[in-house]
Order: sequence, then C-alpha cells, then structure tokens
Amino acid sequence: MKIRQNVRHWASKQALTMPVVGDRMNDWLVDKHTDIFAGKADPERADERRDHLDDFFDATMDTYVTALEAGFTEAEAREITHIQANFDFYNHGWTEMMEFPSDELEDHYERYRDFFERHDITIDDPLGAFTPAEGVDEAPSTPEKLDDPEHPHAVGGFADDVYVETEDGEIVIGGTEEPEGVSVERAPGVDANDVDEVES
Repeated sequence: MKIRQNVRHWASKQALTMPVVGDRMNDWLVDKHTDIFAGKADPERADERRDHLDDFFDATMDTYVTALEAGFTEAEAREITHIQANFDFYNHGWTEMMEFPSDELEDHYERYRDFFERHDITIDDPLGAFTPAEGVDEAPSTPEKLDDPEHPHAVGGFADDVYVETEDGEIVIGGTEEPEGVSVERAPGVDANDVDEVES
C-alpha cells in the first residue's frame, strides 16, 4: 500500500520505545488515528465507532513495536498495522474507511503471512495475539456495504510492496533510510518537558 514517511514518523518510532514518553506518544497516536479514520466514516456513524477505534489502534501500537523488534523497517511495521485496520474495517463493512480496495485484502495478507501467522492474525481476526485481555469495544457493523463496496479513500494498485511517499512527494519502494540525529522532540505530541522527565 502507499503510505507517507517523514521525520515525524522516525521521531515517533523513537518515542514509542522510550519510558514515560512512550505512553504519551502511544496515546497521541491512538487519538490521531481515531480522528483520521472517524473522519473517513459515514458522518452519521463516526461517533459510534470511536471507542472501538481507540481500543483497536491502541492494540496495533504493540504490533508496530513487535514488528520493529522482528526486523521490519519502520515503513513495513507501520504498514502492517494499517493492514490490520483495513481487515477490521472490512469485517465491519466500513468500506468507506478502507485505504485499499477490498479485492486486495488477500494480497496484503500474503506479503506478511509469516508475521501474521506467528501472531495468529488473520483477515477475520485482525489483532490475533495482540487482542487485549479485556477485549475491544464493540461497534455496529454495516455489512450491507459489502454487497457493493465503495472505497472513496482507497488507493489501489500498491498491493505488491510498501510504497512510501516522502516529504518531497517522491515514491520510494520499501521506505527511506532512518536519518541521523532525529530528535525525539520532533515527534508529534512530545515536547521538551517530556524528554527532560525521562532524562532527569
């Protein structure tokens, strides 16, 4: 699929694995992702999906860190979490929120099959082993949308690899190299006081 990558993504990667800052970064990213995808939902349905999205995206933060620890690049690890989300959207019939067409679900699964199988992730069970013990808040489905799915926010044709759009608008297959000297303070939602608290 096609995703963006810039210095904020690299700073966020650093922040997520730090004490104190990691929790704040996690919460900021969850809120941000919920806002983004609720904004793609049918306006009459957005609010009823928010608690579910909060729980789901919180769980995918663990997926992201685990994928990084397994040796996946930042772009690949982030793409894995977005694929999980699209599996979930599809299962609920929330096709208007999907980032790639539903006929590419299997292709995206196959690219990360080894990782997904290792963590019991399937299209039908997008969180697998990352499902929180307390579960994920339920939200109403719209299965009727699966009969004739519309994907106004989906970008098709990028199912064979991770395609990264840089800040300059260049498309790079596989992602960019992590720049040197990226300050964690560049991560959105993190400020100097957060970093000082960790270092003190």
